[in-house]
Amino acid sequence: MENMIEICNLTKYYGKHRGVEQVSFSVKKGEVFGFLGPNGAGKSTTIRAMLGLIRYDSGQIFIDGLDTRKEKEKILQGIGYMPSEAWFYPGMTIREVLKLSADVRKRDCREEAEKLCEKLQVDEKRKISELSLGNRKKVSIICAMQHKPRLFVFDEPTSGLDPLMQNVFFELIREYVKEGATCMLSTHVLSEVRSHCDRVAIMREGKLVVTDTVEHLLASKTKHIRMVRDGEKLDFIYKDDLNQLYKELQGHNIEDILIEEPSVEEVFMHYYEKGDN
Repeated sequence: MENMIEICNLTKYYGKHRGVEQVSFSVKKGEVFGFLGPNGAGKSTTIRAMLGLIRYDSGQIFIDGLDTRKEKEKILQGIGYMPSEAWFYPGMTIREVLKLSADVRKRDCREEAEKLCEKLQVDEKRKISELSLGNRKKVSIICAMQHKPRLFVFDEPTSGLDPLMQNVFFELIREYVKEGATCMLSTHVLSEVRSHCDRVAIMREGKLVVTDTVEHLLASKTKHIRMVRDGEKLDFIYKDDLNQLYKELQGHNIEDILIEEPSVEEVFMHYYEKGDN
């Protein structure tokens, strides 16, 4: 399968401060790709470099085979980007914002915008200044979707949306992906990753920790261990072979032990906190 995104040894520093270092991964066409990591991990730096919003120090980024440094404008025509913060001119109506977004791309998106407004329950006549955070998020989603791009890049898209609208959002993603689109999803909501992503990349302290299928990550040897050892209560995530754990426990008084499958949150948080060591 061809790649929609290819990032090779991306490195970006902000003065002496680390942005990202030697980040390399690819996103296949037609997949929903989760991009995870705690605040400050380098996710936003990577996304901004992909979109040409910042200059990076070294490495290469290709979108649909095109070099982002040489063909940025052409690349951006086929991308629908939704930043984590939804800001618009407060005095404009939703209809005016959507038309402005379409005009910038020199596209007539009226038909698709009307469909999206209906599904997301958006009243185009309302002014931006009247909208809640959730409704501003809906407008941002429509701006990213209405031109039916080849690649969606979403940064925390569902924060502020009620559960019903979150479901509608992912239904829309599935529809577009079925038609050939690709989706890169940066999120802190790990249940969304489990339910909707094909593969995932985890960032930590500016470096890529792991890239793998969600299925494989959740089917790893990782276990949640609860025990009472030598009178001390212990509760931790264990990634190595359980036979190694048994060897480590020899000579200790094990009063109680429970070994169970970890939750999806525990699996990913282990990578966030410890890296892949």
